[in-house]
Amino acid sequence: MAGLVKTVTDPLVPVFDTVKDRINEICKGLQPWQIVVYTAGTTLVIVYVKDFLFQEESLKERSKKEFFKWMKKIPYIKAQIDKEMAKTKKTMIETLYKDHAGHGYVCQLPYNGLSEKELMIELEKYRSLAKTNWQKGRVSGTVYSGDEKLTEIMTKTYGMFLWTNPLHPDVFPDIRKMEAEVVRMSCTLFHGDEESCGTVSQGGTESIMLACLAYRNLARERGIKVPEMLVPITVHPAFDKAASYFHMIIKHIPIDPETRQVDVKAMKRAISRKTCMLVGSAPAFPHGIIDPIQEIAELGKRYDIPVHVDSCLGGFLLPFMTKAGFALDPFDFRVDGVTSISADTHKYGFAPKGSSVILYKKKIYRTYQFFVQPNWTGGIYASPTVAGSRAGAIIAACWAAMMYVGEKGYVDSTKKIITTARVIADGIRKIKGVFVFGNPQVSVVGIGSNDFNIFNLSDALTAKGWNLNPLQFPSSIHICVTLPICQDGVAEQFLKDVEEISTELLNNPNAKDGGMAAIYGMAQSIPDRSMVREIACSFVEGWYNTTVPTTSNGEANGSVH
Repeated sequence: MAGLVKTVTDPLVPVFDTVKDRINEICKGLQPWQIVVYTAGTTLVIVYVKDFLFQEESLKERSKKEFFKWMKKIPYIKAQIDKEMAKTKKTMIETLYKDHAGHGYVCQLPYNGLSEKELMIELEKYRSLAKTNWQKGRVSGTVYSGDEKLTEIMTKTYGMFLWTNPLHPDVFPDIRKMEAEVVRMSCTLFHGDEESCGTVSQGGTESIMLACLAYRNLARERGIKVPEMLVPITVHPAFDKAASYFHMIIKHIPIDPETRQVDVKAMKRAISRKTCMLVGSAPAFPHGIIDPIQEIAELGKRYDIPVHVDSCLGGFLLPFMTKAGFALDPFDFRVDGVTSISADTHKYGFAPKGSSVILYKKKIYRTYQFFVQPNWTGGIYASPTVAGSRAGAIIAACWAAMMYVGEKGYVDSTKKIITTARVIADGIRKIKGVFVFGNPQVSVVGIGSNDFNIFNLSDALTAKGWNLNPLQFPSSIHICVTLPICQDGVAEQFLKDVEEISTELLNNPNAKDGGMAAIYGMAQSIPDRSMVREIACSFVEGWYNTTVPTTSNGEANGSVH
């Protein structure tokens, strides 16, 4: 062995000597402080260049963005952009108001409160503003059950526990018990053992953010100041929100263009000493694809990194698929390496909105999620989730939904939903001009086209009373199957409408883009995404607008109460 090492190193000795002599010659005459400063400066430049060249966004994309930002500063171009932005914002406000034109806004308290009869009349007026008929199965996702008997039970349960608050377990031991049981039933569904645990949150976004918070805090304890999470580009934006809120770095990993699953090899290459969590979706929202959870979990085990499975969308379908007759690879706590799972009880768990669970394989992870202020003058303050006070009635209604539906009920609904989703996917594959993204295994079917603008199909379906989800990068739409969509004839009518519209679009390839097609076409073409953000913020601001928009002649379209 020694002879082998000598054979390899001997030829390198003259090279090292030459390099050493060259460095000494360069540094000749320099004082020690100069050598230190030059070395530090060179190191900083190298680090800067490395960070500049090897960012998540390509150099080409960043150059386009910078050029666009520079162009926006030119007075004429800035004026044109501002003009178009103002027009877009005005259109958004008018679009939101259109749904209740003629009904003004209430902007101050009534001096005398309304009587019950008066109040019910007003509430019926407000309820009549909703025009989309989800009851007939025309809406993608949104309302996942709507069963009349279940609605009646939820309403009664909510009323029984209306004033409860889990922040006070001594006052409301009933809610504490129900929350603990919701968590334990959920852990059992995902094959957790006695060490598994979790909390009830107010929605999928909070469940995801709590997992990120826990792993960030764990990473900081390990000495990582700014932890990084690795997520597929298809992952829910709640992870981006968590990164923004909790001072984390989020790195988006590309997906396989055919399978739409995350590229595990690319994820492995992105792992660094700062990586605090790996993420996979089961399934991903855009096209309903389940990431290779077992492969991601293997990475997590190898590098001692927590692995989170986001099953907010499919969390109350996947655990029942095998019993419903559909093959499915393990994705939950049976997979060694999976450390946490998020699942929404308010989707296919059929609980009322504002209900989700975040589950951990071991209790140690959950402790990093908790917040404690031991020094507050108001007493020792501790809370398990983001909110302090929470609506105990929602927890009670979630418990009631799970107990009422039961395992058999969930298996039966899973069978209906998955069967309908696969009928739709198979039907789309037979229609000329459109295709299905990847191999959707759960309830979401992503639809694209290489022959026409897919958003023109979406607009035409909207005109026929359908409400689907528009997607971008690539342009596509999806339908998320719910129990209302499983009603007789709904899937068949959907396929019939898609085929009819697709045929029309194929016969008229030069049709002008309008509606959603124009909006999403414009949004995807803008290099500076800050402009898209500004437009989106304007839309969200519009939700809170209480000013009646005026027509072009300055007259108000309705009166204020």
